[in-house]
Amino acid sequence: MNDQDIEPPGAEPAVEIRDIAGGPPFAQRRWWTLLVVSAAQLLVVLDGTIVNIALPSAQSELGMSDTSRQWAVTAYALAFGGLLLIGGRISSALGHRRTFMIGLIGFAVSSGLGGAAVNPELLFAARALQGVFAAALAPAGLSMLSTTFTEPHERGRAFGVFAAVGAAGSALGLVAGGLLTEYATWRWCLYINVPVALLALLGTARVQPDRPIRGDGPLDVAGALLSASGFAAVVYAFNEAEPLGWDSPKVLALLTGGILLLAVFAIVEVRTPRPLLPMRVLLHHARAGALIAITLMFVAMFGFYLFMSYYTQTVLGYSPVQAGLTLLINALAALFGSTLIAGKLHGRVAPAMLILPGLLAAAAGMFILTRLTPQSTDILPQYLAPALVLTGLGLGCVMPPTASLATAKMHQHDIGAAAAAYNAAQQLGAALGTALLNTIAASTTASYLAAPHHATPTAASVHGYTAALTVAFGILLATACIAAPLTTTRTARESSTQQ
Repeated sequence: MNDQDIEPPGAEPAVEIRDIAGGPPFAQRRWWTLLVVSAAQLLVVLDGTIVNIALPSAQSELGMSDTSRQWAVTAYALAFGGLLLIGGRISSALGHRRTFMIGLIGFAVSSGLGGAAVNPELLFAARALQGVFAAALAPAGLSMLSTTFTEPHERGRAFGVFAAVGAAGSALGLVAGGLLTEYATWRWCLYINVPVALLALLGTARVQPDRPIRGDGPLDVAGALLSASGFAAVVYAFNEAEPLGWDSPKVLALLTGGILLLAVFAIVEVRTPRPLLPMRVLLHHARAGALIAITLMFVAMFGFYLFMSYYTQTVLGYSPVQAGLTLLINALAALFGSTLIAGKLHGRVAPAMLILPGLLAAAAGMFILTRLTPQSTDILPQYLAPALVLTGLGLGCVMPPTASLATAKMHQHDIGAAAAAYNAAQQLGAALGTALLNTIAASTTASYLAAPHHATPTAASVHGYTAALTVAFGILLATACIAAPLTTTRTARESSTQQ
């Protein structure tokens, strides 16, 4: 198998190699694309977790009720997940660079609005606006990266850095949230986005311009409404399952309604001449494998982050800052895996040769933590550190090839939809993982306490955490079995016929 077998160039590159706007040659400007897209990716991922640790302080200052405080997190997730496919279509229609710049400006403004919030309603609205602009920013950035870097080795380096930011962003969000809340104020968890977004916006001036796609027809309104409502309903169901339980009528109604809406969306997309998400994007075997792998990887990893947050603080007695700093081990391992392993090997080995070992390494890290007991000693060096390293390496090895596969060999008018589908897969996986594994941990803990063996609360909590991580371990093993044959790319001719 040679490089061409692994990732042949796209039939219709969305960006010309020659600079269409004049100025410095393309070869000197493309690394600016990586820089600004990575900064935007950090913003998008960071804001999924940075508010979590700051939420108690914000609740106290703004007078939020216990029942409404979740909207500081949920409003962002719903808007982001629900509008991603629309954001991908807008990115293609307006031009990826232009959409990216609009997303940065909107994200900065909405972050400043949230930081200055004087009541809960304004904070919730600002978080929803952040999600709206993130839904345009994320697919536009990934599309820019995919169309700028087409040579296999440079593509590997670029996607390695991009994936490192994404893999480490959630952990860094918890660290930054703890530090800013403790040493500044919770408002800086939102204000911090403003200078980062503005610096990225300045850097975008040196990014290669692209041309909008003309004559692609009007927006698929039916598909837009169905996808937005369906994704929002499913994500909201996952969020509500955590406090209410999976058997709650509200959760079941949301989940059933969301799945039905997405099923109708798929039917509409097959029949409409200009679909929001062409089914060929999902039915290509390697791309489908990449989407499955990243979805289920995020299910397991976001449950893992939840475990680390609760276990280190409630059982080990770490402060929020100490708990966040512990996760830096995971972030550094992810950085190493994505840049020095996956980034170097991209184009030299089949994608499955990175995805499969990455999934197995993450599974091994989960398995180590399932051996924890209330009597375990030397927990950081013997359990937490090895688990954090292995899960970080695993995530770092999985994200670059899946991001590359999700957007490789795409026609010009489909690349925005493919980038949006990849981001939507991550969002659904994160929401499901947090809700599913937290529910398993909570129910197992309650059952253990109710059993007639006089368990202590600490013992019950540890038992609940290890039960949830056992499920995460199983999910990663199953993902490896499903994704490996799908992501073993065939010859260039066979692969291209499936577009």
